[in-house]
Amino acid sequence: MSLPAALVLRAPEQELVRRLYARDETAMTLFYEGYGKALHNMIWRIVKHEAIAEDILQESMVKIWFSFASYDPNRGRLFTWALNVCRNVAIDHIRTQRYKAAVRTEDLTALAVREQAAAVSFQPEHIGLRELVDQLSPNDQQLIDLLYYNGFTQAEAAEELDIPLGTVKTRARRAIGVLAKSVR
Repeated sequence: MSLPAALVLRAPEQELVRRLYARDETAMTLFYEGYGKALHNMIWRIVKHEAIAEDILQESMVKIWFSFASYDPNRGRLFTWALNVCRNVAIDHIRTQRYKAAVRTEDLTALAVREQAAAVSFQPEHIGLRELVDQLSPNDQQLIDLLYYNGFTQAEAAEELDIPLGTVKTRARRAIGVLAKSVR
């Protein structure tokens, strides 16, 4: 049941608090319509994701409903109390491992587009790198080709060349050092 916004603004806060203490569900609807947007904006400033902010707002409304008995009108206004509840729920949410993982991971399509653009734009032969690599020994050239031009990992290069991984790492480090000296 949705009530007009004008009715929300005319309802005095004391009456709203009294009705919430009485567990009146229509009072919770009034509360949501009156304060929901402001609470949502504060939550969004913390989490910076629209869908997550909406979820946290709903979770906060449930928490407000079930913990309303702990609200003391003598200690502050209803909005301030609700704001603190929402802020704490939002902060708890961003501290969770699930949130941290979601922020760190990217959408695979965006990642693929970015990698494709990087692959097209970076061409080492344009900066004379190929000529520098050609100055290396044949073994080092083959290793650098596998690692940097063909995109092999060090473990894959070790398997391809049938040499130990430690040898691949040592040769790669030495070859890069030689290349760095020749650039200077």
